[in-house]
Amino acid sequence: YSSLLWIPVINPIQMARHGHLPSLFLLIFSLSLIQSVLVHSKTLKRDVKALNEIKTSLGWRVVYAWVGDDPCGDGDLPPWSGVTCSTQGDYRVVTELEVYAVSIVGPFPTAVTNLLDLTRLDLHNNKLTGPLPSQIGRLKRLKILNVRWNKLQDVIPPEIGELKQLTHLYLSFNNFKGEIPKELANLPELRYLHLHENHFTGRIPPEL
Repeated sequence: YSSLLWIPVINPIQMARHGHLPSLFLLIFSLSLIQSVLVHSKTLKRDVKALNEIKTSLGWRVVYAWVGDDPCGDGDLPPWSGVTCSTQGDYRVVTELEVYAVSIVGPFPTAVTNLLDLTRLDLHNNKLTGPLPSQIGRLKRLKILNVRWNKLQDVIPPEIGELKQLTHLYLSFNNFKGEIPKELANLPELRYLHLHENHFTGRIPPEL
């Protein structure tokens, strides 16, 4: 019988006498709480809808790597490639989107501006065309915006000045035109600003 595995039996009464029962309950409660958070935290529907719209617009180069319906992962499925999420209360939200150097063709995906918790947006080195949408000003938590090396056109929207937490702004190597918006002076945290290799006219705003 020496080869049999001996499994101790936990006696709650005996543990209570030695003062260990509260600690055991605390451990069980903590594990249950962690499991509950992992199992029941769901991605905010707004972000799921936005990412699936982006998935539809970006084409096969991204779609093949974005498996499942939940961009933050679901069950055994990991988060979508280039998508970073964090937990806020009872939900998960998308905080970073990095889809670069995959030859995305077409207009800037406006659905991105519905990801209101984004802190980083990196779409550089693709083939995005058309204007940078004015709705970009909705991303109030954005710190890094990188869309350099695309084919974006038209003027830089003045709403860019609403991104008060922005620290890095990379718009170089595009086809932007018109004047450099004076609203860039409204970005108190801005540390890096790349605007070269575009088609701007006029003078640099004195506010800058």
